Amino acid sequence: MINKSPSFKARSARPFSDLLGPALADALKARGFATADIIGHWPDIVGVRLAEQSQPLKIQWPPRPKMDKPDTPAQPATLILRVESAFALEVEMGAAQIIERINAVFGWRCVGKLRLKQGPVEHPERRERPRPPELSPAAARQLEKDLGGIEDQGLREALERLGRQVRGSKPVTAP
Repeated sequence: MINKSPSFKARSARPFSDLLGPALADALKARGFATADIIGHWPDIVGVRLAEQSQPLKIQWPPRPKMDKPDTPAQPATLILRVESAFALEVEMGAAQIIERINAVFGWRCVGKLRLKQGPVEHPERRERPRPPELSPAAARQLEKDLGGIEDQGLREALERLGRQVRGSKPVTAP
């Protein structure tokens, strides 16, 4: 039965990005980003290879022109990037092209220069995987025996990792 009272308001499903945007707005604003566009489109702007070795940290905007000089054009911002040390020179050499691409994405000259901070770039997909659990000597021998007939080395290694995970995990009990 559908409630048709005047106070009832039907809700429809909304994309997750519509909910996430307002939640991130304050954090992005604190770092000078008006939107998450530059962060979300970073691989498209610099290419996958450089995107894996760099990440936008902050946009520093210059002070606004004084009110008594309204005709003064707005100055472009400085984009601060964290870059893996080995790629800093490559990013520095391609800075003009990176700036040009950023400005093309936004449709105006919002970034005028890059400032690099060297250091490790953390990407969630590159986090270290946990080690497989240690097996008892008997379980390790049984796993070796079970994999004995597999000749393909890559398949054997993959099945060994899987076997260690399965045999080393604690059994699930029914409630």
